[in-house]
Amino acid sequence: MQKKTIKDLNKNQLEGKRVLVRVDFNVPLNEKLEITDDTRIKAALPTIKYLTSHQAKVILMSHLGRPKGKAVEKLRLDPVAKRLSELLGQEVKKLNDCIGEEVGKIVSNMEKGEIVLLENLRFHPEEEKNDYEFSKKLANLADIFVNDAFGTAHRAHASTVGVARMLPSCAGFLMAKEIEVLSDLLENPKRPFVVILGGAKVSGKIDVVQNLLNIADRILIAGGMSYTCYAALGYKVSNLLLEEYDLGIVKKMLKKAEEQGNKILLPIDLVVAKEASEKAESKVVEIKDIPEDVIGVDLGDKSIAIFEKEIKKARTVFWNGPVGVFEIKKYAKGTNRIAKTLADMQGKAVTIIGGGDSIAAIENAGLAEMMTHISTGGGASLEFLGGKKLPGIEILPEK
Repeated sequence: MQKKTIKDLNKNQLEGKRVLVRVDFNVPLNEKLEITDDTRIKAALPTIKYLTSHQAKVILMSHLGRPKGKAVEKLRLDPVAKRLSELLGQEVKKLNDCIGEEVGKIVSNMEKGEIVLLENLRFHPEEEKNDYEFSKKLANLADIFVNDAFGTAHRAHASTVGVARMLPSCAGFLMAKEIEVLSDLLENPKRPFVVILGGAKVSGKIDVVQNLLNIADRILIAGGMSYTCYAALGYKVSNLLLEEYDLGIVKKMLKKAEEQGNKILLPIDLVVAKEASEKAESKVVEIKDIPEDVIGVDLGDKSIAIFEKEIKKARTVFWNGPVGVFEIKKYAKGTNRIAKTLADMQGKAVTIIGGGDSIAAIENAGLAEMMTHISTGGGASLEFLGGKKLPGIEILPEK
């Protein structure tokens, strides 16, 4: 997938131009409205620095949280502007809105190399509706549009698709890197290629499994998804473990995997407890012996050993979703062991972490720097690997 990128724009094309950049600054905040993880802000720095070094006027736009179309004080982007200013060593002025007369006036008076950050896009319901007039108001602020927000590429919103229809557009460095890495996974992975899928929910991951059955050599399934698989195979599984899903689809998927040489590997034992808390009593049970009133909180030792053995054979690994309730220390063993196994493969295998809670798990273990690539978009990376067309990418022009 050869999309036009920011690298294709030279100084003459950028100097003095107003460049509207869609970034993904949807960062976690604590109760004091302090940023607890600035990974996404740091990921946007190469694109921002490239633009300012080429004397562009940089207008950044992002969403934060789910304000549902209304201004929510605790979801304003002021903490982001402050942190970004610190990282860049220059002031980033945060505006009070993302459209309107005042915003237009400030943008029109910008100097070369200056940076402003628009207020949370989702304070306006028109953003998620991909409203034409709202898109036009955003587009009128700039001469060029750069999409560097891979994490929102699967959403057809005004700031990802609407604006791209109205301005000369290209991908930022982060977006280009995500497309390159994930395209290589689908088209030319180093083999054996092993996929690890965990997390609580099945929905959104079945498409990924079905697509990757034709590409991956082995798919290791844990967490909520594995319980649904066992239910589809006829095992008695606690209702507390199950997400409502069409078991017929899952059964068909498992049959196909079996016909392809048992490509899907499921856990054989689990750590279970009455509730996901530090105080709750837990025990290890075989899959066939899961009690009715428990939840799965981690992989059992036998399953961890089997998963590790498969992972160590790989030359490419994609991991999305923890294999247990890793936020609670005593249920983090499986997730941490997988993270450590991947870290030990540094230089021997391509290791890609697919966003979301997997990133938190890797960072909690202090192993993030030992991974080949950490994707900034959990949902977007899953849809990409599921073979879906991502509207925020599709709209960008080819080279």
